[in-house]
Amino acid sequence: QVQLVESGGGLVQPGGSLRLSCAASGSILGIGAMGWYRQAPGKQRELVATITSGGTTNYADSVKGRFTISRDNAKNTVYLQMNSLKPEDTAVYYCGADISPNEFWGQGTQVTVSS
Repeated sequence: QVQLVESGGGLVQPGGSLRLSCAASGSILGIGAMGWYRQAPGKQRELVATITSGGTTNYADSVKGRFTISRDNAKNTVYLQMNSLKPEDTAVYYCGADISPNEFWGQGTQVTVSS
């Protein structure tokens, strides 16, 4: 059984920063790509950033230059450093991981950007 547990969400003012973490645990032989996605009220879930096992990253245009995804393969953990946060970044953030042969998702963590 594999679990992904996110942490680090919260309330932050515009221009502030937050760091999200997502740790995978359970029967894991290896993790492929990992990523962060978000879903705002009334909107579809969208990709924020992904990172391969080798460290290749991909970002949504809306977060390029502000967010940084990284991972620690030894800890089966992926991070999302979010800087210069905007109100439109408000959403539930989910992490996902390709752990062959399935895809797993965390329960989500709320990020609210408001003054």
